[in-house]
Amino acid sequence: MADQSQGAPTPYAAPAAGTAAVYRGATLFDGTGSPPRSGTTIVTDGQTITAVAPDADLASRLPGDAEVFDLDGRFVIPGLIDTHQHLATPPDRPAAEAALRRHVYSGITAVRDMADDLRQIGDLARATLVGEIPGPDIRYAALMAGPGFFDDPRTHQVSQGAVPGEVPWMQAVTTATDLPLAVAMARGTYAAAIKVYADLDADLVAAVTAEAHRQGIPVWAHATVFPATPGQVVAAGVDTVSHVTLLAFEGTPDGLTSYKAKPTVDHARFAAGDDPHLDRLFAAMRARGTVLDATAAMWESDELAGEGPEDAARARANSELAAAVTAQAHRAGVALSTGTDHETAPGAPFPALHDELAFLAGRCGIPTADVLRSATLIGARAAGAEAVMGSVEPGKLANFAVLDEDPLRDIGNLRSVTLTVKRGHRFDRAEFEDRR
Repeated sequence: MADQSQGAPTPYAAPAAGTAAVYRGATLFDGTGSPPRSGTTIVTDGQTITAVAPDADLASRLPGDAEVFDLDGRFVIPGLIDTHQHLATPPDRPAAEAALRRHVYSGITAVRDMADDLRQIGDLARATLVGEIPGPDIRYAALMAGPGFFDDPRTHQVSQGAVPGEVPWMQAVTTATDLPLAVAMARGTYAAAIKVYADLDADLVAAVTAEAHRQGIPVWAHATVFPATPGQVVAAGVDTVSHVTLLAFEGTPDGLTSYKAKPTVDHARFAAGDDPHLDRLFAAMRARGTVLDATAAMWESDELAGEGPEDAARARANSELAAAVTAQAHRAGVALSTGTDHETAPGAPFPALHDELAFLAGRCGIPTADVLRSATLIGARAAGAEAVMGSVEPGKLANFAVLDEDPLRDIGNLRSVTLTVKRGHRFDRAEFEDRR
């Protein structure tokens, strides 16, 4: 076996253990809730942070063979996390690789892929993890829904060569389904979670959630599963709910039937940000620790703006709804994560996550420190990875971004990123700009 191939090159791999790096003179927002602190040194070994302390405390005991980087007061934040991506609907490997490259050079060190063709997503996750291609870590979900959902064209796009609803990464479930086997099959795709999508009643959502948790895997759900209401989805014990505008179906007087037969939303009911049905829902979410993956800015994206005045009016109304309900959720103490569910044009300098954070600060009135925490530590919690990412602390992955300007003063200063460190590997923004 001496002549065995070493496989594809891995130019973006994490440095080996024993490879030390020192970043000193940082102004650090560590993501834990502590205030920013200047004059801070971060020491990494391979892909792990080993020390975070004042410059003076570490000056005399830095590793002798470490590469030292003087940050001269620049701002350091934990790596950003986009908690709602779709990288393979339909599969398009060049487009996905281009998106992942732009993400990591823009300060994003992890994404949550919310159900796609996991045959491709699994390989993309492997490729970014081992360093064959540049990109964030990918935590992905296998989907479960009622049989009525699987005539959706997207399910055919992600099941090419197979039958939608009958593949391990996208399963149709009913009361007759062997749930222990279904969850085990989903786990066999190496998925980080089960995504509960549509056309399941409250009892089935609860049964799927209970079995997934029994097997040690979290559940990421749509905020309304139809006919299961937001309150029923939260009561089922799911770990996260996605799409803040779907919360508007809580307390609807018409009842819910199916994903394709959604009742009309009374937008005026939510305009003041004090809907009592949502107050009760948010209290339950806060008590359970349910994370809201808001995707609040998605209705301002080009793809949802539509082509005519009717589509544009609908998008504006949903954007206003998203702003009002997200702000109410934040005031109620609900943990928010920052997902996008869309992407900016391929030639744009920054991905959609930067727009989501700007929306949360500017349109929802959320303080920038809270927005950053949502994009880092709470994002890691939503992805089931809080133990290893989301904050700049010893023992966690060396995932952080270096900025020229203070993001707490203006969230738009995230665009001043000059360097992303992901698992200890350095991604200089200048390299991205040079190759655009």
